[in-house]
Amino acid sequence: MSVTRSFRPAMIGGCILAFVMVLAPLVAIIWVSFFENKIISFPPTGYTLNWYAMAWEMPRFRDGFATSLKLGVLATAISLAVGIPASVVLARGRFPGREAIQSLLLAPLIVPGIVAGAAFYMFLIEVEIVTGIQVATTFTGLAIAHSLIALPWTVRLVTASLLGVDPQLREAALTMGARPFTAFRRVTWPVIRPGVVAGALFSFVVSFVDLEKSLFLVGPGTTTLPIVIVNYLEWSVDPTIAAVATVQIALIATGLIITDRYFKLARAF
Repeated sequence: MSVTRSFRPAMIGGCILAFVMVLAPLVAIIWVSFFENKIISFPPTGYTLNWYAMAWEMPRFRDGFATSLKLGVLATAISLAVGIPASVVLARGRFPGREAIQSLLLAPLIVPGIVAGAAFYMFLIEVEIVTGIQVATTFTGLAIAHSLIALPWTVRLVTASLLGVDPQLREAALTMGARPFTAFRRVTWPVIRPGVVAGALFSFVVSFVDLEKSLFLVGPGTTTLPIVIVNYLEWSVDPTIAAVATVQIALIATGLIITDRYFKLARAF
């Protein structure tokens, strides 16, 4: 206990330093987005909201935001449609290969994004060679890839919620004459609903900010907001890009706050 007390100030200082290192860049981006001067310099000559309006007037940012929004909604819907039944089977079922399937569903969390993006692109090319159907560099291929990166989070969060459900409650409902769907709706669903909402929101956030896989899979005329940001930074650095990043930060932060409100994310890790 004495050793712990002696190291307590250092531990607190280390935690504060870690928070500062994480939050300082975000605070700096938000601050720069309000600068009046076009060339970023300190201190600013004044403050304005014109950069937000200018960013929205640029077709590249507007179209990229719309594409990322559509991909996020579609990936979330697919991940829920596949992830909820998979979570129920994995949490309650006992069958050969269960651990292997669970590991496979969580693989996108382990494999680096750039490696997974290259592998998925090459897989789609092989599919096109065999079937003659173009999937790579299309919106369909991009949506499939985003669904794959969203699925593990849905499975993990919903499975964590199912672990808190006593299986005997469902068995009791079935014994009393309830049909399987009724038992799920009346007994299981109220318990896992926070996990489902959290999984949906987290899946949307993960899809919305994805860059690595999208770099390999976007086609002509289609791009996502993270890619637009990277391309813009190659030629210009002004408060416009900070305004776009601030909107993205606000959207992601809102999703994570709502997610943590329904489901404590620490339970999933």
